[in-house]
Order: sequence, then C-alpha cells, then structure tokens
Amino acid sequence: MTSADEFIAQLLIEKDMVSSEMVESTRRKLQEETEIDMIPRHVVDRLIEDGIVEAGQVTQVLADEFGMPMVEPGKLKPDKNALGAVSKELVLRYKIFPLHRKGNTLQVAISDPLDVDTIDNLSHVLQLAVEPVVAARKDIDEAIQKHYIEETVESQLSELGEELTGDSAMNLAGGLPGVDDETVSDDDAPIIRLVYMVITEAIKRRASDIHLEPLEKRFRVRYRIDGVLHEVENPPKRLQLAIISRLKIMAQISIAEKRIPQDGRIQVKLTDRELDLRVSSLPTEHGESIVMRILDKEGLKLGLPELGFLSDDQTTFERIISLPDGIFLVTGPTGSGKTTTLYACLNYINRPDRKIITVEDPVEYQLSGINQVQVRTEVKMTFAAALRAMLRQAPNIIMIGEIRDPETGHIAINASLTGHMVFSTLHTNDAPSAVTRLIDIGVKPFLVSASIRATMAQRLVRRICPKCKVRYEPRESELRAFNMSSDDAKAGTFMRGKGCDSCNGTGFRGRMGIFEIFVLNDEIESMIYDNVSTQKLRAKAREIGMRSMREDGVRKVTAGMTTFEEVINVTVGDSY
Repeated sequence: MTSADEFIAQLLIEKDMVSSEMVESTRRKLQEETEIDMIPRHVVDRLIEDGIVEAGQVTQVLADEFGMPMVEPGKLKPDKNALGAVSKELVLRYKIFPLHRKGNTLQVAISDPLDVDTIDNLSHVLQLAVEPVVAARKDIDEAIQKHYIEETVESQLSELGEELTGDSAMNLAGGLPGVDDETVSDDDAPIIRLVYMVITEAIKRRASDIHLEPLEKRFRVRYRIDGVLHEVENPPKRLQLAIISRLKIMAQISIAEKRIPQDGRIQVKLTDRELDLRVSSLPTEHGESIVMRILDKEGLKLGLPELGFLSDDQTTFERIISLPDGIFLVTGPTGSGKTTTLYACLNYINRPDRKIITVEDPVEYQLSGINQVQVRTEVKMTFAAALRAMLRQAPNIIMIGEIRDPETGHIAINASLTGHMVFSTLHTNDAPSAVTRLIDIGVKPFLVSASIRATMAQRLVRRICPKCKVRYEPRESELRAFNMSSDDAKAGTFMRGKGCDSCNGTGFRGRMGIFEIFVLNDEIESMIYDNVSTQKLRAKAREIGMRSMREDGVRKVTAGMTTFEEVINVTVGDSY
C-alpha cells in the first residue's frame, strides 16, 4: 500500500465504513495477486470494486477531511477554456482533470488531496492559480480518456461532414502524394483519420469484426461484439468510395479491381499491442462490401476454464488431449470457436519436451514455442503437402486447421496410427456426425474406428456481464422449453444483466462455449467399424452418458453464467 492508500483506508476505518479486518483481508489478497503478475494495486480501489464502499463515499470522506469541494460521481463536465489550458501530456502525467477557468484561476479535479506537489507543479507550469476539487480516480480517468485520448467515430464523422466534399474525399483516398501515412497530419488527411478511428473504436469496443456495407442510400458500418452485430454512426454515402479505396490500399489489394472478391491484411500497432486485420472485399450491387476480422498477433492465452468448461467436462477434456496418439476433432459451424479451442489445447499441452507443429489457413494467432505452417496453394503448399513434410520433422503433436478432403483425412489418420496425437476441425452439427463425415469423404470405417479418440461439438453463448448481473426468477415458459420443473428451478441460480457501461448496456460481456463431448469406447468403435448411422451412434453415446450441448447450456444457465435465450438460440433442434 502507498502512504496515500494507507491514509484513506485508515480514514474509512475511523468513519466505520469498513472494518480493519476487511482492509487487512483485502491487503493480503492484493499481495498474493501482485506476487503472481507483478502489478501493484490499491486497497481502496479493490474495496470499491468489491462493493464494500462506494466511490462517492470515499470522495466525500476525502473532501470533508481536507475541507475541499467535491465533484459528484459522473459530474466532471469541463469548459473549453479549461481543456485548452492544460495539455494532454500534463493531465496524463499528474492524473488530474481541468474543469473551469475564470481569468487566472483554474479549477482542477484531483483524486489525492495529499499530493500537494502536483498542485504546486501545475501552478508553476501553467502560470495560473490552481483551485483543487476532489473527484473519484475512476471518474478522472474516464474524463481524460473521453476528452483527451479518444474521439468517438460519431464525433469524427460530424467533423468530416463539414470538412470534406466528395471530390476532396476521393483525392485523399490513397493518402497524400509523396507523403508517408505516418507523417500525414490530421488536417491533411481526414479520410485517413476516419478509417483509423473506425478501426480503433472497434478495438476499444472489443469487436471481433468490422463490417462496411454499401446499401442503396447509405453506407452502413457495423461491429460484431460478442457474436452480435451493432450498427454505429454511418459515414455519408458520398465518402463510400474513398473509405473503401483507403482500406484496400492499406490491405495491399488492387483498388482498380472491383469485379472480383479480394483478400488482404492490415497490420495495426496500438501502444503495446500488435494486431492483424484480415480484410475481405466482395463486389455487391451498390459497391464493394468490406469485412475486417480483428486478430490479436500477441497470441491467444486462454486457459481451459476460460473456454467455459465446467469441472467434470474439463477433467474429461484434459484427459483426452493428453493422450499420446489418436485423433481429436472439434466440430461446429463457422464462428463457433473451434480454432480458439484448439489453440487453448495446444497452450495446455505445450511443454519443452514436446514438438508441436500446426498447418493452418491462415495462421490466425502466433503461439510461442510452436512451429506454425501457413498453407499457400499458389505454390502447391496444400494441407496434404504440408502434412507430409511435417511428419518428416518428427513431431509429437500435429494440429490441422481443417480436414477438407480425402487426402488430408488419410494422412491425418495415418499420422495418428503411427504414434502422433492429431487435433483438427470439421464442419458438422454435432459430435457423432464427425465420424460419419470422415467416412463420407472417403476414409475407411475401420481406420476411423482405430484412430479417433473423441470428438467434441461446440457453440458460443454470451456470458452475463459480471458488473451488472442480478438474480431473477425464470418464467414458466422458459422452464417448459427446457423440460425443467419448479423444483429444478429452486436449485438453480438464475441471473441476467441489467446493462451497464462495462457491457454497453447489453447485459453481456464476453462469450464461452457449450459443449458435447463424444468419447469412443470399444462398443462404439465396433459400431463405427460396421458403418452404422449417425442416429445409432448418437443414441448409444447418450446411453453411455454423453451430455448434449443444450443440456450443457442448461447447466450454465442454472449456474448463473448465461441465459435461456442464449442457449436456445444456438441449440435449435438439439435433442435430449
């Protein structure tokens, strides 16, 4: 704890707002966390986060103690004179926020009245009399973010509406002649600035995709957040061609070619993060539609619990992926998180004594300590060709992005039968269907039964926002839809999100998987050898204990992790 943090905690104890035991318990918890990730934290901040005290109460205590005016939470409203008086560098250095300027007096919000040096330094640098008022640290941080760091897409578009005509927009579409993008100023290149803001705003909102769609009378921009598309302020239709041209240049694809689909990549660096944007253009009736998939180049560091496994399924999953040989298949439609699950598998089993090689199209995330191979069909580096070469590299574990054809399927099967553990994906609706899909593409049933250890189907559902989740009683119609009785409901903890700033009012933040794990035993292997139907395989799997995706979803609903609506939306037609 810093001296200021200690002082404020002691004040709260004296005011009977917290007990000394609470403070000590919180301090020990923070010390343990700091030892793990080396990030120091404040006790008072954690007391506020845990709901033990409110930020407004802490601010009021400080204001009373030092005889200073207090700004109520959420009421930091500056005037333009004040904002113009203090530079971005100063507010970031001193963590203060200017509110009002009258003559030579500047009113400034501070969170730590003990820091008298800040007030003196500001007064000296600005040559103004500084009048401090107390505000919550969180409110100051948010105000700095809003007024000094970020311009929203909406405000940027408002400026551009006045700043550009169609002709000038076209002239700036590819950047200024002879000038590098990095040296272009805001005044020189409003289209470049707008495109940058569309991308950074999407990243700030945790979007996975950016959709720019030319319609008949407007140019629509949408972000996919937690699997759901959200429309943002649309640019003027007259800027459509300029924005699309700019993005195509950034993605290094031809701006002259508008008749065929094209693919490219954009690399973006934001502070300490490097991201890739996978860009796809598609000619439509009213212009080219652009979709950008946002990929974090730093890699995917999800653990198995973050995927959404409950403890029993996680134990089964860990056992399967730790086997020395065989094939493990993850199935589901596009966008169901299959690749994320496979990367989490590789992170879990990645050890110095194991050699892991992947073949992917494309390589979406960089994984430390793993050899990743990019498919390049233009030079005949196909999945099958890469697999043959990989086997000569003596790997222990192989990951194939997708089994798409008989040749890839046969090589994967042979690799598993010669002592390798193989992970891959297929597009099927449920777990048992993966077996028949392999047989359909030409793999012999006896090879399938000998090599597959397990298959897993999955879908993604949104998590309830932890900041605004509240308990609720499910309706009778919801219980009937899932064959639940009122007694079953009493044993559950049903939650839903009210909507808050953290989740942009949706009530959800982040996603997790619901799973169906199909583990093969001797009886099922015999059935596969006899080439029985998917329905019979599924019936036998259910008989020996396989849980369907809908049942797994219901468990997560009753645990307060997601909602009935989310589960039913992704498991339509799923049988019990």
